[in-house]
Amino acid sequence: MEDDSEPEQSSWAYLPDVCLRQVFHWLDDRDRSRAALVCKKWSSAMHSGSLWRCRTITFYGQPSRARTLEFQSALWYTKKFGKYLKHLEIKLSNPYNTPFIKKFQVIMRGLLSHLGKCNSHLVSLSIKYLELDCLIWKNVVRAQFIKNLAAFLKRMSNQLDYLNLKGARITLEEGCELLNSLSSLTNRSFISEINIEDFFSLHLSVYSSALFHQTMSKFHRLTILTFNYNCISDELLDILRERSSHSLCTLNIKCHIHDPHGQVVSGMSWANLAKRAPKLNVNFFFERVMKHDHLARILLEEIPVKSISLRSCYFSDPDWTMRPTLTNLLPAYWHGLQKLTLELNNDHELLDNELLQLILSCKRLLFLKVWAFLSVSFMERLLQNRAERKCILTTIKVRIYTAQDDSTEEERLLADIYRKFKYLIDSELNYFVITYPMV
Repeated sequence: MEDDSEPEQSSWAYLPDVCLRQVFHWLDDRDRSRAALVCKKWSSAMHSGSLWRCRTITFYGQPSRARTLEFQSALWYTKKFGKYLKHLEIKLSNPYNTPFIKKFQVIMRGLLSHLGKCNSHLVSLSIKYLELDCLIWKNVVRAQFIKNLAAFLKRMSNQLDYLNLKGARITLEEGCELLNSLSSLTNRSFISEINIEDFFSLHLSVYSSALFHQTMSKFHRLTILTFNYNCISDELLDILRERSSHSLCTLNIKCHIHDPHGQVVSGMSWANLAKRAPKLNVNFFFERVMKHDHLARILLEEIPVKSISLRSCYFSDPDWTMRPTLTNLLPAYWHGLQKLTLELNNDHELLDNELLQLILSCKRLLFLKVWAFLSVSFMERLLQNRAERKCILTTIKVRIYTAQDDSTEEERLLADIYRKFKYLIDSELNYFVITYPMV
């Protein structure tokens, strides 16, 4: 007798579409394409727009066969499903010669041209560390790339909300050309977040450029701006106050030793901006700018500082001392400072007492990261004050530099301190403390 009943189907056949799309979300391109061959329903899931909203394409300077296949797959799927893209990230990994850069430029020209025609959803674009000032970027290739990128930004200017061109390292004129592309259609841009850290070439005094000020005056709804201190001037602060004070929340400012930072900026300009932008928080990142007179010219008390990072990058210079900065400058932010990072080669001065006093004076300080020459007893004093609620730290990350080859004794003492405050550390702190020989 024949059995006319239909064969029993797998429970996968009854999986709701929303769940099936979630499964596909966690698969890479190769596995998605294989899964799409199972049946029409799975093939339909493969073409769901929600799967293709985010894409990262990495150009490998020294590709292996596997990396080449990965790149080709990412590029092919980006073109195939480009109309769904909302977030695109382009990465350059170890570009090493001019032919590679030429190939990158040609592929990017085709990709940007295709997306410019088919996409109406892109809100986020990131192309970091182009380093266009390197010799491998020949003038013709460089000019063509900037022209293509400017045309794409112009086309997307009404929909882009986030642009990250960190590390582009281009001239003032080229940089302003790209930024102006975001406002070329209406002479205004309503993009909310821009990252132009290390966007301009080293040694440029951007703060004195009328062209830069004219370009920045076209942005009317900035929420987050990340850039270098060599762009800061009274004129720029006034522009931000006039154009974006209603929306501005965060300024991330990097100050590098090789960038000009000797300009005079008025505390009044900062105060006026802070008054008009009450939600504003400023985060400073200093790279090898350690001398007190340099910092004092920058760290004005009118600035609503939320975070400060001071990094000497292992350099030791007897001409600078950290003590005045800890005792005179940073305490001015006692009411607002929430995050403090110090990476110092302070082998010529001990700072235990000054650092502890600063921490206790900053009533909102939550995050502390210190790489410096400190005594082990500093940690015990800090934890004791935290246990007594004299500070509210929730994250403590400390690397205690030592000039000794053998740090066994220091490690033993740190273990004792941990056991003493284990109840506090395990229940309330993100805690990591080690010793680190600096011989």
